[in-house]
Amino acid sequence: MNVKPPRAGLPSLVIVGRPNVGKSTLFNAILGQRRSIVGDEPGITRDRIHGVATHRRRPFELIDTGGIVPDDQQLIPAQILKQARVAFDSAARIIFLIDGRTEITLADRELAQILRRLKKPVILAVNKIDDPKREALIHEFRELGFETVLPVSAEHRLGLYELLDAATEGFPEEAPDEEDEGAPAKDERPPAVRVAIIGRPNVGKSTLLNAMVGADRAIVSPIAGTTRDSIDETVEVDGQMYTFVDTAGIRRRGKTHEMAEKLSVVMARRHIRMSHVAVLVVDATDGPVASDATIGGYAHEDGRALIIAVNKWDLIDDKKRKEFELAIKDQFKFLDYAPIVFLSAEQGFGVKTLFSRLAAVWENYNRRAGTGELNRLAETLKLDRDRRIFYMTQPSVRPPTFVLFLNNMKPLHFSTERSIVNRLRKEFDFKGTPVVLKYRARRASPAERGRAGR
Repeated sequence: MNVKPPRAGLPSLVIVGRPNVGKSTLFNAILGQRRSIVGDEPGITRDRIHGVATHRRRPFELIDTGGIVPDDQQLIPAQILKQARVAFDSAARIIFLIDGRTEITLADRELAQILRRLKKPVILAVNKIDDPKREALIHEFRELGFETVLPVSAEHRLGLYELLDAATEGFPEEAPDEEDEGAPAKDERPPAVRVAIIGRPNVGKSTLLNAMVGADRAIVSPIAGTTRDSIDETVEVDGQMYTFVDTAGIRRRGKTHEMAEKLSVVMARRHIRMSHVAVLVVDATDGPVASDATIGGYAHEDGRALIIAVNKWDLIDDKKRKEFELAIKDQFKFLDYAPIVFLSAEQGFGVKTLFSRLAAVWENYNRRAGTGELNRLAETLKLDRDRRIFYMTQPSVRPPTFVLFLNNMKPLHFSTERSIVNRLRKEFDFKGTPVVLKYRARRASPAERGRAGR
């Protein structure tokens, strides 16, 4: 897969919607579902993300806009709407994404009015329709006045093919290479792992990025932004592609007074959500501080794999390594699964170790445990006296997510949850990745009740 910036002249497909309807999830699902995708990059403005994809031999530029609240007078939402209008001007077609699990909101109606006035083709995509029984509900959204209304589930990748059929209808097809027609693709490398380099200002994030994409490696696509924007660099190491995103330093909310600084924080968090792995850079000379834990918490909340990189270690006595590890574990109790790498971005040592940790964490982030193994483990888990696990499954990865089928939906004690997660980590090696537990209730069969009564 060659990583390239969007090509000039491609038809543009713009995703728009109010906040928290799943735009970034849909953007990632479209860019990640087909081998012919050639890359993504941050746009020149801070709140639009661009990518290039191909569907049925129809290449197109995909643009993910920020969440829009039309009448919000705050500077950031107003700026997002302003920049989204720039995307609308060049759009060949617009995907208006709406949350299918909620009623139509005033913001949805106002945004629909803005889109109708554009006189551009709009597809209304009703998201979070992951159950066939819910598909009948999409007709309620036709009152917004759009002819094409389609159900999708961006998270579960349902309905995407039908959505792209409609969205790319009429787009010009790419001419096949006669020499290669019918032959296997020349580039069979796996897709790039997106790595967000996160941390407070001035901890050495940009220096670390430069060290990791040094001239001794094959730089595939450097895409630089402005001072406060993120910067992407894609490299290949041991056959694996990594796209590093050097995000703007994240300050505490009270410290971000300027609009541009606030927007930097918004975009840094956005890039965390769009990444697979986050590398939290900690300044060894400052030691682990509360704001480091807060930033690491953003990656944890978004379910991203995580590595803690202690930078500027060349300025510290190496004998203090164990002491520093204990300080990190004490400050970052909820991130105890994250491996710690000591390095000096400026001196270049520890970078190879960080790459090996990235490869291992990426593998763990995608690890899937067998149902048989999980159910054997479930039989050994100790719960409260009135609780029982019938069986356990793993429906998804990135992060590894497990569903426990219990005899009732009464919440498990947090210590019991922690014990289950620790057992899963021990049995299946989920170092570096969050582990998510979900619950379902079901009734025991007569045979199961009989066994329980023995």
